Amino acid sequence: MSVQTENSRMGFILAGGQSSRMGADKAFLNFGGCTLLERAIAALGRVCDVAIVGDPAKFSPYGNVIEDAYPGRGPLAGIHAALTHSSAELNLVLAVDMPLVSPDLLAFLFVAAASTRALVTVPHSARGYQPLCAVYRRHFAVAAEQALKAGKNRIDALFAEIRVRVIESEELASAGFSDQVFLNLNTPEDLQTKWPGLDRTK
Repeated sequence: MSVQTENSRMGFILAGGQSSRMGADKAFLNFGGCTLLERAIAALGRVCDVAIVGDPAKFSPYGNVIEDAYPGRGPLAGIHAALTHSSAELNLVLAVDMPLVSPDLLAFLFVAAASTRALVTVPHSARGYQPLCAVYRRHFAVAAEQALKAGKNRIDALFAEIRVRVIESEELASAGFSDQVFLNLNTPEDLQTKWPGLDRTK
């Protein structure tokens, strides 16, 4: 069943990772008073309808959930699942472990994506491409499926084969966004090294 939307844009939270380095499911990690999943839903929900890509047994209480057609193949499989179930042309994909991403940034990405025919509109920070906070047109599902069938899981490896709108750090900065918004949480140590002063107990 397709995820229906009236304004031709949709948001998908990738929450299907194993969280092996964290030692617990990152989606339910408490960060500043709410879980990472709740933060992602709140941010995306300000700019579009939202669905979750992950395990329905865990996430169905939080909204519409989509399962990977290629389980265990990482974020590219999650993007493929989102796009093959979406009826929207513009689809914003957000990893669940990026707690500093704001609704303003997501709205900015949608505006940038709507102004181009590129299949992907992706930020590029000092750390490289940010494909897990990017906008994908539905047709990107074709390239994703071809890669997955060929045993290839890297998202940015596909960017050389398609039209991509890259938003560089300078453009982000001029719009008021810092590279820091793309920081993600992978290990318990990240909580101390990236946000040492954060109260995570509330």
